[in-house]
Amino acid sequence: MRNGFFGRRTLVTAIGLVAALPALGADLPAPSPDDNLNAVLWDQTSVEAQANALGAYTLGRIRLDEALADKSWTAAPVEQTGSFQDFPPAIILDVDDTILNTSPYQAHNITGGTSFTPQSWTQYVNAQQDKPIAGAVEFTQYAASKGVKVFYVTNRTADEEGPTVEEMKRFGFPMGDNVDTFLSAKEQPDWGSAKGTRRAFIAKNYRVLLMFGDNFGDFTDDYKGTVEERQKVFEANAAHFGHDWIAIANPTYGSFESAPYKGDYKLPPEEQRKMKQDALTPWDGK
Repeated sequence: MRNGFFGRRTLVTAIGLVAALPALGADLPAPSPDDNLNAVLWDQTSVEAQANALGAYTLGRIRLDEALADKSWTAAPVEQTGSFQDFPPAIILDVDDTILNTSPYQAHNITGGTSFTPQSWTQYVNAQQDKPIAGAVEFTQYAASKGVKVFYVTNRTADEEGPTVEEMKRFGFPMGDNVDTFLSAKEQPDWGSAKGTRRAFIAKNYRVLLMFGDNFGDFTDDYKGTVEERQKVFEANAAHFGHDWIAIANPTYGSFESAPYKGDYKLPPEEQRKMKQDALTPWDGK
């Protein structure tokens, strides 16, 4: 009898708790919607993201061998001038989300309801929470084994170089020995966010075989503008992609996002979102 009574009382208690759950849940704040949720989820958890990067770096090996055999080959037609055919070979790679996955920072902003700030970004860099993009370490090591100098052209600042280089060495990225191969933003007066001056700096002494990046600005300084203007620049340079310019997919951030509102970051977020929606070409439902 005692066991039966205990069972009935437990059941009544459980029913009461279940009935109270909606009221308790009503007091909890609903998670705020974030436009970046699916993109960061893809970037951080999907096998498709890994497969995309592995494919890009596998293609990179093929193109590297072709470029080494062809002394007229250069991936920097704007910056590479004069007689460069006998220069020692080099490749140029962006860092963030080209060789290092920064999705923990994007996920931090989603779950915390925050957004990018220089201060929080530097704090993240100092924490060294990145992981290598799939295939990146192996590819750069392969290039170095072929006698190719591996340069990293990044918009991480000079103040962020120390922890970044420490992290990259730990992962096994080749760091250039006696040559400074980590070219950060503001390291020299004319090294701004546009990377052309740094590409030109490398091209003075090296034949640039390949360039890797996740953003249009990793390949050309004409990366800003409207969606239509960027499309025209892309079409003028389309033959480079998959040949000597190799892109790593990154849907989480980049110059593509601000193109619909022409990079006017002073606009309210609601207006930015509306202009991004207006840039879409939806199905009419018919």
